[in-house]
Amino acid sequence: MSKLEKILDQILRGGSDQNIAFDDLIYLLESLGFEQRMKGSHHLFSKDGVFEIINIQPAGSKAKPYQVKQVRGIVVEYKLAGE
Repeated sequence: MSKLEKILDQILRGGSDQNIAFDDLIYLLESLGFEQRMKGSHHLFSKDGVFEIINIQPAGSKAKPYQVKQVRGIVVEYKLAGE
């Protein structure tokens, strides 16, 4: 199982949103074709065909749980995981 598959699996399961590394969330979004912009500590991600703009900030080295949930919702809604 590749790094991308492991991160995607962990996010889609939803059981450990508070334990997702911020760098892993960025890696996932970039691997799914999102473009990143930065404005201060805010990392903004957009992608053609996805109407929402994802805005994430780190909480130490971890991603904020509500932002992981937002990313999961977008991955599922737009079928970005290939399912």
